[in-house]
Amino acid sequence: MEAKSTTNELLDYYKCVASLPSASALRQQRDKILPEAFEFLFWEFAKAFTSDNAEYRGYRLLAVDGSDLPIAADPSDPDCYYPGTNGQRHYSLLHLNALYDLRQKTYMDAIVQKSRKANEQKALCNMIDRSDILNAILLADRGYEGYNCLAHLQEKGWKFLFRIKDSTGGIASGLDLPDSEEFDLPVSLQLSNKQSNAAKLLYLNKNQYRFLPRTVTFDFLPSKSRKADPMLFYTLHFRVVRFRISEDSFETVITNLDFPPDDLKQLYAMRWGIETAFRDLKYTIGLSAFHSKKAEHILQEIFARLTMYNFSERITACVVIRRGRKKYAYQANFSAAVHICRKFLRENVHPPDVEALLARFILPVRPDRKRTRKLTPKGFVSFLYRVA
Repeated sequence: MEAKSTTNELLDYYKCVASLPSASALRQQRDKILPEAFEFLFWEFAKAFTSDNAEYRGYRLLAVDGSDLPIAADPSDPDCYYPGTNGQRHYSLLHLNALYDLRQKTYMDAIVQKSRKANEQKALCNMIDRSDILNAILLADRGYEGYNCLAHLQEKGWKFLFRIKDSTGGIASGLDLPDSEEFDLPVSLQLSNKQSNAAKLLYLNKNQYRFLPRTVTFDFLPSKSRKADPMLFYTLHFRVVRFRISEDSFETVITNLDFPPDDLKQLYAMRWGIETAFRDLKYTIGLSAFHSKKAEHILQEIFARLTMYNFSERITACVVIRRGRKKYAYQANFSAAVHICRKFLRENVHPPDVEALLARFILPVRPDRKRTRKLTPKGFVSFLYRVA
């Protein structure tokens, strides 16, 4: 499907034959398919291939991020419903957490949560634990900063590079950091949720010991203990690195990589690939336009579109684009590629024609371009106002 109304989607798919099924008939058939079927298909397809350039210095390069998905307002589900204030229309939100392979340009895993119950750190821990990738570097923004996520990564044997908060409320605020604009501080931090008098003395050394309240989720320490029980620690190894990104701005990251700061800066910049992937997923693949109000059908569409994104990227990656004497290197136009791949799946388009078309519609690669990011809220598009 694209972003059209269900009726127009059926007219396109069945080529306007008089005997085409109704939108109601399509809904009844969709009721027979579990959302888990689309999720299983997505997982199996994502694991089915690995390209030759999949690794970065011997590691799979992964990024994690989340994005809100506006859906039709459903007052019967308080976990995702927002009534709207100050004249705003009511709406409902889902939250998509995705694990993305930056080198293969492929979504490897995804978890959908209801917005009011969304927990990005919990979703990340689940995706880490169930992944079958052995060696990986995970890049993440400040929303995933937390000791529990870092501990799950350490137990998995993965490397990590997270941007963290400079202000209060983050990992850096509890450490004694150097009083300089740039620094590289190795830390071996012992975490405990015991709060005895002896423990309180240890916690005074901020760079070696840290108290975790029992209200904070941490899966590698007992949630309950008696006063007579011995004090247990979980040791977390990382570096806190602060580097300059412009004349008057700095970034602070936390990592267990041994790369120099300049390499860390370049590596973290590669995380932007998941941001552009979300843009393509929403507005090129069509994840911003659902064709149902029913939760099970929405889940079907989410994982169907994730699979369609992966399919389009894999087909596009196989096309050889010759540079010749052109000024820039070129890549396939992904918007055109998705449309061509839809035609390939729906109609009798021959693979050689697909490859020729993909090689024809290209765009220059300009890696040094910068543009101010404009954050504007996007609402749900009513079923009555879909494009024709």
